[in-house]
Amino acid sequence: MDKILEAVVMSSYPNNVKQGLVRRVIEAAKQPMDSEQCWSMLELSTKLYLTGDTKYKREIGKEVLEVYGHYHPEEFEEFFNVRFLLSLLQEGYGPLGKRSHYVLDYIQLGLQFVLESPSANSIFSLLRIEVLRKVCERPSPKQCAKISKLLTQHPQCIPMGKHQVLFCQQLIRCIGQFQCVSEGEEAIMEFLEQVNKVSGLLQRIWRTQTSAILPSLKELFTIISSTEEQEAPSNALASVVQFVPLELMDGVIRNLTNDDSITDVQMMTAIGRMIDWVSWPLGKHIDKWIIALLKGLAAVKKFSILIEVTLSKIEKVFSKLLYPIVREGALSVLQYMLLSFQHSHEAFHLLLPHIPRLVASLKKEDSNSATSSLEQLAELIHCMFFRFSGFPDLYEPVLEAVKALPVPNEDRIKHLLGQNAWTSQKNELACFYPRLASKSETGKIGLINLGNTCYMNSIIQSLFMASDFRHSVLNLTEGNSQPLMTKLQWLFAFLEHSQRPAISPESFLSASWPPWFTPGAQQDCSEYLKYLLDRLHEEEKTGKRIYQKLKESSLMSQSVEHHYLNKTLIEKMFGGKMMTKIRCLKCLNVSSREEAFTDLSLAFPPSDRHIRGSTSVLPVEEIGPQLIEPPENPSQLTGSPWIRRKAPMAREPAAPPMPVETLGFQEPGEAANPLSGNAIGVDAAKDPLSAKDSRSVPDLINYFLSPERLTAENKYHCEKCASLQDAEKVAELTEGPHYLILTLLRFSFDPRTMKRKKILDNVSIPVVLKLPILVAPEESKEVCWHGKDRAAPGSGFMSVVYDLCSVVVHSGISSESGHYYCYSRECTDTVPCGQPRDGAPKLASDKQLDFEIQWYLFNDTRVSFSSFESVSNVTSFFPKDTAYVLFYRQRPGRQSCLLHEALAEAGRLHGEPSLHKDLMEAISKDNILYLQEQEKEARNRAAYISALPKSPLWWRDFDRDKDDDNSSGGCSPAAGGGGSGSFHGLVF
Repeated sequence: MDKILEAVVMSSYPNNVKQGLVRRVIEAAKQPMDSEQCWSMLELSTKLYLTGDTKYKREIGKEVLEVYGHYHPEEFEEFFNVRFLLSLLQEGYGPLGKRSHYVLDYIQLGLQFVLESPSANSIFSLLRIEVLRKVCERPSPKQCAKISKLLTQHPQCIPMGKHQVLFCQQLIRCIGQFQCVSEGEEAIMEFLEQVNKVSGLLQRIWRTQTSAILPSLKELFTIISSTEEQEAPSNALASVVQFVPLELMDGVIRNLTNDDSITDVQMMTAIGRMIDWVSWPLGKHIDKWIIALLKGLAAVKKFSILIEVTLSKIEKVFSKLLYPIVREGALSVLQYMLLSFQHSHEAFHLLLPHIPRLVASLKKEDSNSATSSLEQLAELIHCMFFRFSGFPDLYEPVLEAVKALPVPNEDRIKHLLGQNAWTSQKNELACFYPRLASKSETGKIGLINLGNTCYMNSIIQSLFMASDFRHSVLNLTEGNSQPLMTKLQWLFAFLEHSQRPAISPESFLSASWPPWFTPGAQQDCSEYLKYLLDRLHEEEKTGKRIYQKLKESSLMSQSVEHHYLNKTLIEKMFGGKMMTKIRCLKCLNVSSREEAFTDLSLAFPPSDRHIRGSTSVLPVEEIGPQLIEPPENPSQLTGSPWIRRKAPMAREPAAPPMPVETLGFQEPGEAANPLSGNAIGVDAAKDPLSAKDSRSVPDLINYFLSPERLTAENKYHCEKCASLQDAEKVAELTEGPHYLILTLLRFSFDPRTMKRKKILDNVSIPVVLKLPILVAPEESKEVCWHGKDRAAPGSGFMSVVYDLCSVVVHSGISSESGHYYCYSRECTDTVPCGQPRDGAPKLASDKQLDFEIQWYLFNDTRVSFSSFESVSNVTSFFPKDTAYVLFYRQRPGRQSCLLHEALAEAGRLHGEPSLHKDLMEAISKDNILYLQEQEKEARNRAAYISALPKSPLWWRDFDRDKDDDNSSGGCSPAAGGGGSGSFHGLVF
């Protein structure tokens, strides 16, 4: 019968003809048959099953084996003996070089017919040894899957005792070497199924023998932490972790992170490879294990590992959000990585270029998964905006991409940041602040944030960029007995000459710290600035004159010296004078008091006060000194008595309106008209400052200078009337400072919340400002008008021109929190003070001063190029980022002429400030030290980075997404499937 069957199978008849003949042979086999005939048929069917060159032949062999196993069990048991199986497993079947791949399938097929036989236990014992030997030989994924299928169906064959632990460990070793050799989608799906079978066997073993779990995990960690392997272990190892009971997680992580035998390099290698597992599409709980290990490392303060791994892997994790099949796990890992990386903006900034494209892709996908991910991603982005504010130029495209998505409230943001921080002690991360490889491309140097010290950093950078002040500080003589000014000089010198990307202002902070400030808490930068200037002023006023060297070297003329030597540097640079007048509305008696100031604090007008937009001007009638005509009936007075006046007297000429205003640029030959209703800083059609719905700096100054009615509880005690009377108070500027500091009073105390709340109104900032200064009649005839408008004959006011040079921005909603950064540029004189201008300022010639001078953005350690457009638009894009302190520099003119000439004279004689010997040596030594630190860090970092597992270039996911826009189905980013290339790139 075996000859007949073999002839039929080998014949050239069609399969349907063969099938009929084979069916007869199989039916005949069900009848009683002698032993020799059975052996012949079993040998033939074994040959067909193991070496058949077609699926049809193997199917015939299988069918015959099943018939003989069922109907001739004794003969089958005798044939399917231990010696035969050992030969199959160790030597294979078939000619040398063409051994059959179906031996394990054949054994699994035959086992079902000998389970009750006396030889079963011998067969099981044999298989326990042989499957262990097989996995130690590192079989292919396909053969491993066959072993797993055999052992899953026949668990009696699973190795026992110590061999069982060894078997699990070796099986994990096999998985670590699995590779998918084909990029075809069918081949990949088959590969995933094979991996699932193998990991499923481990799950079965661990369920019945929990003692094998920890040794298995130890072997897994050994594999992924190895730094000696030529190739990284397969991501298929992710399939192993998903079956580890979560209740073991805490203990496993605690043992790992507290194991002193594991080096930092090994730990970093392991966690880096685990993070790569987010690509594995069939894993469950993988994100939980990754996050648990990251938290475990934070608990033992392994911050250097966390930083290196986060910076090297976060972009790859982010790219996996393109794929629905792994999106949930990838998003969880990304959320923890970003929310925990709170000491530096580096990780978040790595993602900024790619966020808009990902958001666009998720919106295009239009699925529940994409919608949910978009909302979570937007929440994450706003958390990062809140934590790392001060980068408006970088954040603008990202904000535009997520503007239609929900914005979390501040409590939610603080909750997320609070629960995910690596540590609550910020000083533990002090040495890990952003490591900048080199100086900013701007050539400027940043300041390290020493723990909520951005308020000081922004003020220091603004003062440093006030070039006249900086040069004066750097020219300070050695041994000047001004300790705080000396520390400022050293800080300025390092900002000018250091090779470091950023320096620490720790020494200056401790010296300039207001005693009532709370260490580590956010403070009001305006309050700090006032305290600092006052300290510097008082220190010098006690007898330490920094202009003494100018006197000794006779660089200044005697008249200039006499005028300025009695002033401190703070007075010369920031000091102005203001006259406050109070007029009794009954007797019209006027009392006045002149006082000095270093800044003007500008309150916001009440909401019901009419504001005329950024071009609003306040007529001088409301701010200048006038004589008023007594009303016939004082009790019926409804308008301001400052408006109704007598006829001008010879000693008090009538003053025409003199507004606080911004300036535009005229064509050559055109004069600026200070009374023009459209005199604004830039083209009204293009400039955001011309928006009608926002207040402007001139509005606030006009409100500051406008008359205030003193009535009811605020009545004025008139000495002439000897009683409380209604009165009107007005402030007039009598001397404009060289640097005008304006503080916008955005913070007010809210008795309901017992906190200082913030006014978030957008205030447009003119790049050029004209300020009315009251002058004595005899002074108005003097020359040196440069930078000012000559007042009308008999006028008591001059328009002083100021150029914007710094803007300190507060980001947040409270003075006790938030972040400060500043925009700055260096304003210098473009026209010498003595150069004639034919009686009128030609502002067109100053265009370079106003718009072509480079703006910089100072945000702690980071310094970048910026623009006035960014200054103007920052609040429009980021409503919590509002201008708070403004620095303006006065153009050369009558009041400032002597100081400008003195500074210019000193500059011509000395050029750049020459530092004294000790300071130059300190800077030189520190620059050498920095180079040595850089070399050492480069070596250490190279060792760390070389340990990180190499993974495919993360941006290929984005490029593929862009290229495969027209694909559909499968696992494409848009549809959950896609072309084979995209799927292969995802998993491997």
